[in-house]
Amino acid sequence: MPRVSQEQAKLNRQRVVEVAASLFRERGLHGVGVADIMASAGLTHGGFYGQFANKEALAAEAFDIALDEENRGDLDTLVANYLSLGHVLSPGRGCPLAALANDVAREPPGSPVRARFTRGVERLAALLSNLSPRAAKERRKQRSLAALSTLVGAVVLARAVDDDALAEDLIKAAQASLTA
Repeated sequence: MPRVSQEQAKLNRQRVVEVAASLFRERGLHGVGVADIMASAGLTHGGFYGQFANKEALAAEAFDIALDEENRGDLDTLVANYLSLGHVLSPGRGCPLAALANDVAREPPGSPVRARFTRGVERLAALLSNLSPRAAKERRKQRSLAALSTLVGAVVLARAVDDDALAEDLIKAAQASLTA
């Protein structure tokens, strides 16, 4: 079997990470296997271990890619995009914090995915703090953590309920509390 060039291997690896980022957000960390990820990337299962130590290593890297995909601007734009029906209905393209919080909570302390998730929470909280009106540092930190909790919580709940009107009410209530 012919070997792929280093450049092609790099492209293949990137494709696997991007596909995994989407599939993990759609199906959860344990709802998708290595074979599924590789097949969705158009590659064979055998190539996986030449690129990644294990599925957990891929998940940690995929989490970072998913977090980097977040489109941001000012605070109002971030809130409007995050608390949108499109975000609620498209977990595979949305924020990994809202998509994977429950899965990550079940990971053992010290796992690479949990560490990346923690850095993601810190990173988004810092972003929210920087976008918030000026106040004392501790007050901005508290406000940013409350805002992050509201954003993520509203999306998680809106995805979980089987009542479209309630889902919309959850999103609107969160928007109102963050833009007031």
